[in-house]
Amino acid sequence: MKKSIILGLTVSFALSGSIANAAMSGSKHDFSGQTWASGQICLPCHAPHNNVNTTGTLLWNHAASSASYTFYSSPTMKATTPVAMSSISKTCLGCHDGTVAVDSFGGVTGSITISATNNLGTAFGNDHPISVDYTTALAASKGHMYNPSVALSGIVGSAGTIDADMLYAGKNRMQLLP
Repeated sequence: MKKSIILGLTVSFALSGSIANAAMSGSKHDFSGQTWASGQICLPCHAPHNNVNTTGTLLWNHAASSASYTFYSSPTMKATTPVAMSSISKTCLGCHDGTVAVDSFGGVTGSITISATNNLGTAFGNDHPISVDYTTALAASKGHMYNPSVALSGIVGSAGTIDADMLYAGKNRMQLLP
């Protein structure tokens, strides 16, 4: 099964307050209609404001994946193969690797797993580089990659660069987009 992989995270991760709520409303990640979500749009992923979850992470409410991952490798890949999944990718994979139930949040272990079509699994060895540094130097060395600090992201309504719009907190990481 071909996995759906691109740079960055959804713009909704960068939004806040009612704008983020509006961006989530009706999306694939809006679980407010599920009985296990108690009618809340944010609660399955985010802890109520100013609270810390059971792992000590501020505002994150969902159980994390503890899976081991197989990373992409190729003789033509110039990026350094990571030794561990980046934390932001693991945040998405908490649901999308199929090892944690989508209703596992707030300290409760759930039982509803993600559908097979949205389950990315844990083996990325034959698909795409994940959690590697995506820098200007890497883009220049490959020749066919866009310079993340200059190239526009292409996100509708944004005039931002790949780095500004799609990479997490300037960390220059390639990430999953579920």
